[in-house]
Amino acid sequence: MSAVIVSLRVSATPQEAFDVFTQEIGAWWKPNGLFQITPRGDGVLRFEPGEGGRLVTDLPNGKSFEIGRISVWTPGERLAFTWRQGAFAADQTTYVDVRFEPVGDETRVTVEHRGWDAIPQEHVARHGFPLAVFQMRQGEHWRALLASVGVRIDERRL
Repeated sequence: MSAVIVSLRVSATPQEAFDVFTQEIGAWWKPNGLFQITPRGDGVLRFEPGEGGRLVTDLPNGKSFEIGRISVWTPGERLAFTWRQGAFAADQTTYVDVRFEPVGDETRVTVEHRGWDAIPQEHVARHGFPLAVFQMRQGEHWRALLASVGVRIDERRL
């Protein structure tokens, strides 16, 4: 299974980085027109904490869409969950694994998003891109998202 892997260091402890990632996703998540979660856009994301909890987006029309289910919830260390876009068939799922590792006074946040090789190239979520091109673009999106996590952490310290 191929994967997109992106890492970024943030000025926080692993616990602080985990808390911002999970508790404040609605504040740091930045929509990207190429990777919309639903045809109506991304809405406001939120985690329901703990293993078995959900990642949900609340849409402006009052509806909610379940993006995925949490399989690992280890505060300050690791978060793993399934990921589905609104256009996915019932049997189509990708997987996100996020690790929070101390590096000196900082934390390296690493996102691994895998399973895109099981989503056909012609699927609307892949935009017809060959896998390598799609994964490059997906990596750019996750890099921007992690940068947004870093900004959110910095804002909390002001």
